[in-house]
Amino acid sequence: MMPLLRRALAMPLMMLGISFVVFLAIHALPGDPARLLSGPQVPENVVQGLRHRLGLDLPFSAQYMHFLRRALQGDFGVSLRDGTPVSALIVQRLPYSLTLGGLAYLVALSFGIPGGIIAAVCAGKWPDTALMAVTLVGASLAGFWVALIGMEVFAVRLHWLPLMGAGSWKHYVLPVFVLALMPSALILRMTRTGMREILRQDYIRTAYAKGLPSWKILTVHALPNALAPVVTVVALNLGGLVSSAVVTETVFDWPGVARLLVDSVRYRDYPVIQGITLLAVLGVLVATLVADTVNLLLDPQHRTS
Repeated sequence: MMPLLRRALAMPLMMLGISFVVFLAIHALPGDPARLLSGPQVPENVVQGLRHRLGLDLPFSAQYMHFLRRALQGDFGVSLRDGTPVSALIVQRLPYSLTLGGLAYLVALSFGIPGGIIAAVCAGKWPDTALMAVTLVGASLAGFWVALIGMEVFAVRLHWLPLMGAGSWKHYVLPVFVLALMPSALILRMTRTGMREILRQDYIRTAYAKGLPSWKILTVHALPNALAPVVTVVALNLGGLVSSAVVTETVFDWPGVARLLVDSVRYRDYPVIQGITLLAVLGVLVATLVADTVNLLLDPQHRTS
């Protein structure tokens, strides 16, 4: 438990260091937000006035300290584009991203874990070969290409599903499928690898020798010990949901946080970029801590480390 406690206590310092790196990287982006907001035909003195009003003419250190003081109070400032508070923008968009990501990972887990168990039990046989072929294809296809093909077939040609946006349950089908492709393949392969290793252990052979039902051996004795790497991968991917959903939300015009991030980068909207990036980093840190805690509960051997 001590490593987990130390990591939890170190999270504020990690967030402080990451906030500085993020702030530095964002301000190193080419382009002047004041000029982008004003337009190319606006006189320079007007642009200078806007730059002063937004605080962009202050020294870098002064801008960072101002951002840090507000961020510690949960205030990431206001959008340079329309003056809306960044927190309000994130709160407005976050449910769409969480719903989309949650459904995608529910699909990925529902396919990946049972598929990994079947592949491990049938190692070297046709179900294993077929499932590995599916994961290879799923991991190799580019998300934007699958999205475009899906839109062409199911929205444009067959008219079964809507093309873009978010509304009814039909709007979720294609984005969820595209977002679930990569994690489904990864979870299946990792579950298969972990299960094959566990099934070779002596205690599994002993359980079979005692005549225990196969389903009980697989689900009660083998699966929990094989899930540790799967839990870690799922937690990291969920923590980085914003980055993984950028392509999907952009292609399908999904009104989520990732789409907001893309639009903000286009206009160099520093406060929005900083707020979303720090939120994503915090999600990764918290998800990693949760994954380590779950692994500690799943594997009794970790309790002695």
